[in-house]
Amino acid sequence: MFSTSLRDGFEIRLLEERHADEMFAAVERNREHLRQWLPWVDATKTADDGLAFIRSSLEMFAAQQGFAAAIWYRGRVAGVIGTHRIDWRNRRVELGYWLAREFEGKGIITDACRLAITHLFRDMELNRVEIRCAAANAKSSAIPRRLGFKLEGTHRDAELVNGRYHDLLVYGMLKSEWP
Repeated sequence: MFSTSLRDGFEIRLLEERHADEMFAAVERNREHLRQWLPWVDATKTADDGLAFIRSSLEMFAAQQGFAAAIWYRGRVAGVIGTHRIDWRNRRVELGYWLAREFEGKGIITDACRLAITHLFRDMELNRVEIRCAAANAKSSAIPRRLGFKLEGTHRDAELVNGRYHDLLVYGMLKSEWP
């Protein structure tokens, strides 16, 4: 599958079935940190749950509908970046990401997003990339702002996480705006 260097010691590799245990271990190490913003965390109870996600992602990749890739640091999963299903009719996709707490604040996700967005515009020839994140998640919403995305609106009470609704900020970037 594909692999690319991100920065010293970090690389991005398409998730494969053999990565299920390592990906689950990263989720386990960061469960409390991730669960406050991501609705899938509590449903990820075993490595088999991660394996099901990876299989679904590989099917999506094979059908040219999107991708999911791990961000690796020295043989360990540091996070994941990927797309939701591509809307080919409108040449649009939503990009998502998560990062282990120990790697936050170092620009890693920003670099990974920059690489993914360039791929989506240049190689996939998409016209629009969206990033949605909880309004209260300041670290996550700083990423699209840092990359020059435009805040296009707020979807009120749009995501239920741990019994609480969160407003989602919607950021957009057009191919014609990407540097």
